[in-house]
Amino acid sequence: MSEPPGATVTLPEASTVDQPSKALAAQRVLPLRRPGRRIATAVVLVLVAQFAHGLVSNPFYQWDRWAYWFLRPTILDGLLITLEVTAYSAVLGLVGGIVLALARLSKSPVLRAVSWTYVWALRSIPLIVVLLFLYNFSALYATLSVGIPFGPAFFSFDESKLATDMVVAVIGLSLNEAAYAAEVVRGGILSVDQGQHEAAAALGLPKGYQFRKIVFPQALCSIIPNYVNQLIGLIKSTSLVFYVSLLDLFGSAQAMGSTYPGDIVPLLLVVTVWYLILTSIVSVIQFYVERYYARGATRGLPPTPLQKLRTGLTDLRARIRREAVV
Repeated sequence: MSEPPGATVTLPEASTVDQPSKALAAQRVLPLRRPGRRIATAVVLVLVAQFAHGLVSNPFYQWDRWAYWFLRPTILDGLLITLEVTAYSAVLGLVGGIVLALARLSKSPVLRAVSWTYVWALRSIPLIVVLLFLYNFSALYATLSVGIPFGPAFFSFDESKLATDMVVAVIGLSLNEAAYAAEVVRGGILSVDQGQHEAAAALGLPKGYQFRKIVFPQALCSIIPNYVNQLIGLIKSTSLVFYVSLLDLFGSAQAMGSTYPGDIVPLLLVVTVWYLILTSIVSVIQFYVERYYARGATRGLPPTPLQKLRTGLTDLRARIRREAVV
């Protein structure tokens, strides 16, 4: 029944209305119990503790010998060779991958067929087979010449003198890396929106200019982060150059293990730690490269490890304060 005009309506007191809400607010909200997660966490912590205890207490690891070998000149020289092979192979592999990707995207059926065949073959053949084949290449072709096919040669040279151990290792890794880099580059180019190509064509820009100034810069946002990830696999692949008589990090450890058979395990641990350091550095570089190229693609940049640590400490302090108040 509606009240007549001018009538006074008595409302309940605010304290009476707010009393249930204050009582609910005073109650502590308990999180949902997850016993499975706690059990899994406990099991993982026990396994990690057992693994760490085994590393520290097992005398077979010989950590004193590990400390002796870790910074020995022989190991550091092998590490330097590993870095050199990785750097040369990364650059040459990326350049070869760009060429192969452009050939794969070409309108020429010959270029497409050759590029596809190369990628298919090099991704199918194990890297160790490629390295050993190149190492014994002089048995097939003792002399290499450049000239007219089935005609006279302009000049020739001795393959065995040119193909040193370093050259064989770099060429083998570069050939293998180019096959994978080609797919990374091709995927990056195809990721550019088709409207960009149409807009550039509508402006009457030359094909080469379109690729250099419009398509390729945008493709780099996808190419570079993915190729930096390829470097991690390349660093580990350098351990195979030992089989072509190049004493890299792994090869130096193997040579010292033959001379000091009692230190095989410490030497393998030295190699393991150095590879962990190298791949960790590349992983950090990969994170910041991906973060740099994520600008404009996401609403907010992913937090850095330092930012995550600060946020975690802030949340922990806030949680401790809430626990103390309750």
